[in-house]
Amino acid sequence: MARKKLNLRLCALSLAAVALLPFAGQSATWQPDERIPADGRNNPLGLTDDELAAAALAGKMHALDYPVDITGEALPKEAALRFFKPEGRRQDVFSVLQGFFKRVAQLQTFADVERLVGLVEYPEAQGEGVYFVPMPEGRKPWYRMGTSFIQAPEGPAITFSCATCHAGELFGRKVIGLNNRFPRANEFFLMGKTATSLVSPVLFKIGVNGTDEEVAMYGRLRENARYIDGRKPLVRGLDTSLAHVALSLSRRADDGRASKTPEAHRNPRDSLLRHQPADSKPAVWWNVKYKNKWLLDGSVVAGNPIFTNILWNEIGRGTDLDELSGWLEKNDRVVRDLTAAVFSSQPPEFLDFFPESHFVIERVQRGQKLFNENCAHCHGQYIKGYERADVSGMSPRELLSTVKVNYHTSTPVVNVGTDPLRAQGMEALAEPLNNLDISKKNGIVVKVQNGYVPPPLVGIWARWPYLHNNSVPSLCALLVPSALRPVAWHAGEARSRETDFDIECNGYPLGEKAPQQWKKNRSAYFDSRRKGLGNQGHDEGIFSDGGVSRFSRQDVLDLVRFLQTL
Repeated sequence: MARKKLNLRLCALSLAAVALLPFAGQSATWQPDERIPADGRNNPLGLTDDELAAAALAGKMHALDYPVDITGEALPKEAALRFFKPEGRRQDVFSVLQGFFKRVAQLQTFADVERLVGLVEYPEAQGEGVYFVPMPEGRKPWYRMGTSFIQAPEGPAITFSCATCHAGELFGRKVIGLNNRFPRANEFFLMGKTATSLVSPVLFKIGVNGTDEEVAMYGRLRENARYIDGRKPLVRGLDTSLAHVALSLSRRADDGRASKTPEAHRNPRDSLLRHQPADSKPAVWWNVKYKNKWLLDGSVVAGNPIFTNILWNEIGRGTDLDELSGWLEKNDRVVRDLTAAVFSSQPPEFLDFFPESHFVIERVQRGQKLFNENCAHCHGQYIKGYERADVSGMSPRELLSTVKVNYHTSTPVVNVGTDPLRAQGMEALAEPLNNLDISKKNGIVVKVQNGYVPPPLVGIWARWPYLHNNSVPSLCALLVPSALRPVAWHAGEARSRETDFDIECNGYPLGEKAPQQWKKNRSAYFDSRRKGLGNQGHDEGIFSDGGVSRFSRQDVLDLVRFLQTL
């Protein structure tokens, strides 16, 4: 009911009203081990209902339309769109170069670029509740979620926003705050680094028939790209943000400003992440409210995770940190609004897509008992509607609903034997990040952890595949000993409830049940035998002893049923 009321307020507020509402204080910064309520912080800034609704709406809009107009990586808008217009019949220099670059890059249209980056299309309508997506001018735009048109210092520009990684598709519905299953933003920036190193400003001017302002913007982009570095993902569906930030910092001077000098980018410092992967999946928004340690490994122990995310994002775009610090001081409201949007977000519910008849209350209750006995000490407790004193007159949906979450007041980090490379990789970033002036000024502290956060499980059904590195394709596979888990499998988008989802096991359909088109995409073929993609752990001492499970097949299926109600 609270979520529905929030959505009604969001829909009712116009952009003018958002701008006129008072700015209720600075965005929050949290200290190490600052305790939080067991049921999370839906409104950590202490805003009134109207202020929260307005800030969350503005935050969603910032997530779609990137607010940092000084970002280091932005293409001249009109030049880029000109380039992707159909080639003319004239065989002048512009037309010849246009055709050549399109063939080399295998990008014929701007939509091809968006597909390459992995962007999700806007919905046909704005939607409601967790499926509410604010649209420019109230209607579906021609571009995808994540494409942003900003006013850069030199003029109109194109870049990509938070929605590139944090907007996903779920059986035809679009969800801001759900992780994109196949993001490629960091990989795209690396491709851009290569492309700009080959195309001089003079060649750019000729190739796109560029104006002086467009050439100046391209020159700034090209210079910033010298300070970008990273790794290609091991497999589609994983993100390389940790390596992207750490290796980009290694191409800057080792000082508090991360100064950009020719010597630094020509002779980058060595890094652990040049030699081993540390890939992980993007995180969902709705879990952030339950934590006082952030990221999948809990390594961000102080500061504001939204501010931190903007900082890391801009390091990965080659932005000057003095300029960024000044911009953030002047635009603190942007951080506040994004914080409100992230902390107040809610997960999609299983029953939004599947019938109530899928559940038998007795089986769900049996699954809850197994969960409380084996899993709750790490993942928290979830009080259900059917546990109320009086359930008379309650609908099946009300009975199955989660009425209260009891997670930890201080976020735990636990080593349960899962692939350690992502957590170990933070060693490459913690010290240089903590030593930045902007980090010290804004209370950002990173601490290397031994293990990963056992997350709260709200919306767990929508977050397949599982573990930090996507190495387990379904909840069924997660609830059996490691040796019994699928070794390799095909991944794909969640477009069809019938063909793209195993409703019994909650995850990817495997073997002959996997859609044939998935098997044609080798870049999304997951092989857990590869370094960094290990599917071990999260079994021994939890529900397995000596490799033998305490759970029967029926136990697993009942547990999955319970988890699908969260």
